[in-house]
Amino acid sequence: MRKVLVVIDMQRDFVDGALGTPEAQQIVEPVMRKIRSYPSGNVYATRDTHTEDYLNTAEGRSLPVTHCVKGSEGWELYPGIRELLEGAVIVDKPTFGSIELARMLAEENQKEELEVELVGLCTDICVVSNALLFKAYMPEIKISVDPSCCAGVTKESHEAALRTMQMCQIFLEP
Repeated sequence: MRKVLVVIDMQRDFVDGALGTPEAQQIVEPVMRKIRSYPSGNVYATRDTHTEDYLNTAEGRSLPVTHCVKGSEGWELYPGIRELLEGAVIVDKPTFGSIELARMLAEENQKEELEVELVGLCTDICVVSNALLFKAYMPEIKISVDPSCCAGVTKESHEAALRTMQMCQIFLEP
């Protein structure tokens, strides 16, 4: 069995940019340690990726804060993390969950059984969305999330997302 790490949206806008929080800043070092604990070929990452017309999208009308516009400083992976992810598979996603990455991992799981661990931002939006997508595509594999390497929009929504994932048989592990 091959254990892979998926780093969700550790981008400048989510750490200390347009949508940054102190909780997001606090997980940078733990996420870096987690990335270092995996062989480089077993690390994947996502980047939330929007265009200049973000505010005209369904998501932009619900969350009217321009962020992660492709090519902008806020779209870039956070310094330190960016360097650790050199050589990793990085998938740009236009919305919360990455169907592309779910399909990619499901194909790899057909060749060799995977175990998937997720870390990153935001627990209550993109982490939970990807965890549930992966579970839908690969219902028989172990999927886990490290709560110490995730942060939500609020502490309460972070905890709620963790509970939701547990209810869907996604494990919480350090």
